Amino acid sequence: MALSAPAVVILEARQRALARRIGAALPGAAIHGPAAAGGADVSYERLGPHLAALFRAGTPIVGLCAAGILIRLLAPQLADKGAEPPVLAVSEDGRSVVPLLGGHHGANDLARSIADALGAHAAITTAGDTALGFALDAPPPGWRLGKGARVKAVTAALLAGEPVRLVTEAADAAWLTVGGAPFADEGRLAVCISDRRDAAGDVALHPGVLAMGLGCERGCAPEELVELAERTLADAGLAPEAVACVASLDLKADEPAVGAVADALGVPLRLFDAAALERETPRLTVPSETVFRAVGCHGVAEAAALACAGAEGALAVPKAKSARGTCAIARAPDVIEPERCGRARGRVTVVGLGPGSAAWRTPGADAAIAGASDLVGYGRYLDLIGPLPPGCARHAYPIGAEEERARAALALAAEGRRVALVSSGDAGVYGMASLLFELLDGAEHEPGWRGIELAVEPGVSALQAAAARAGAPLGHDFCAVSLSDLLTPWPVIERRLRAAAEGDFVVALYNPASRDRRARLEEALAILAARRPPDCPVVVARNLGRAGERVSLATLGKLDTGAVDMLTLLVVGSSQTRRMERGGRSWLYTPRGYAPGDAAPCISKRVAEGA
Repeated sequence: MALSAPAVVILEARQRALARRIGAALPGAAIHGPAAAGGADVSYERLGPHLAALFRAGTPIVGLCAAGILIRLLAPQLADKGAEPPVLAVSEDGRSVVPLLGGHHGANDLARSIADALGAHAAITTAGDTALGFALDAPPPGWRLGKGARVKAVTAALLAGEPVRLVTEAADAAWLTVGGAPFADEGRLAVCISDRRDAAGDVALHPGVLAMGLGCERGCAPEELVELAERTLADAGLAPEAVACVASLDLKADEPAVGAVADALGVPLRLFDAAALERETPRLTVPSETVFRAVGCHGVAEAAALACAGAEGALAVPKAKSARGTCAIARAPDVIEPERCGRARGRVTVVGLGPGSAAWRTPGADAAIAGASDLVGYGRYLDLIGPLPPGCARHAYPIGAEEERARAALALAAEGRRVALVSSGDAGVYGMASLLFELLDGAEHEPGWRGIELAVEPGVSALQAAAARAGAPLGHDFCAVSLSDLLTPWPVIERRLRAAAEGDFVVALYNPASRDRRARLEEALAILAARRPPDCPVVVARNLGRAGERVSLATLGKLDTGAVDMLTLLVVGSSQTRRMERGGRSWLYTPRGYAPGDAAPCISKRVAEGA
């Protein structure tokens, strides 16, 4: 699982230069600094609460400070070693990088990356890494730890120089011996390299040498295929942890049952076209003419497993059947690299970037970007992301090319790529998500799109950002209306505005005016003014979360429409929206009926309604 983008935390303005050097080595990293210092991607008021929030969100933390500061401030957050994110301290001179937490969850790797960029020393302190050259509880890619492993006991014995038996039943485990660990033919404790579920030893390490091939009828129940997969492994005495991947025919990419097996085993799904599987026909136990006539190859489950195991692989378990599914397992002589087998099931994640500031980007959005092979979007939005993840391709499109962007994202995903289609604000609020679903809804002529996985990562919408800057004007019922009549006829927009005015909603106006479309804003304000007093407050927010942000308060009767453009969002209050002065500035809020005199009846009513 990919780490979310790290937070490089500085305590003083003079640390910004070093922070930028570190950030350049960590794709997607944002600089977090005190508000008073300025110049940071994300500002904080108090260091302790800010670090705690980052830690709870699972964000990797790189602190440019003494290790003791991070230890003291984060100590109350420590509860689950298995869930903690990486935390590192970097000395102010940039010479030392110390992983403090999450060493085997990415901190050691981050430390090495930072040290390489700075020409510094990565002070890796985890015992296995330093003395043995490996950590049994963090095996390399393609290996997994068996259940009930006595990692501490075996590691302690190795560190003490006690001989530990190394039993090798599958694959080459050279990574265990390069550091000179005292493995021997005899010993009180044992490490067993095996693909069997009953592997003998105090620590069982399972190399991913097994490939599971699956076939099924259209609409096969996921529970049926998962049960077949589990039973096939159990009957053969094979460890689920030794399965490197699940594979099938590309026509099965959208079968929930096939994806459910991959999810249950925690491995990737790989797909092959019929021609690739047909090449495996000589190695099949019982080639089927019926299957060939249906899909163009003489077998699916066995052929897919063998295609992943490679020319030197062989069937470990021939095809097993359930009522509507098939399963076979092939064994390779060494660890299988799934990314070299067929292609992945493509994925499009529509990502809401928020208004622009990294501070308003969710960890989920950062993770989707960090895990993407391709980023697609309007060039200006892609610029907001900053440095691209390693190996990630950028596909920038001009403003107005929304359908081109969505089609490009789907075409890339149809090739098996992991695509992040980015949108400003929330992707589902006047963003790219609805267009993507609309294209897919009528995509019978695009069979390659059928198996694409879909996800949407929400972002902070412009209306939320504007409301937060102004106070709480959305505290009661509200709605949003776009004044752009490029896609929606003006009579429809006009009808919605009148309904919003009649219903006394707080109204957020998106796309209020462009260079060639000025009159519609005046018409919209006139509709609202017919049901609002002239002193009704209006939030005027431009460039939210970006350089040049301006947020001001006006009234419906005295709004300067000449200063409003497509980078502006307006929030027009309801008849109940109020303005107050606190701390030398004005705030807006729309009450929900919790005034002291009405609080008890309101609360009693909510309880009675089951709120």
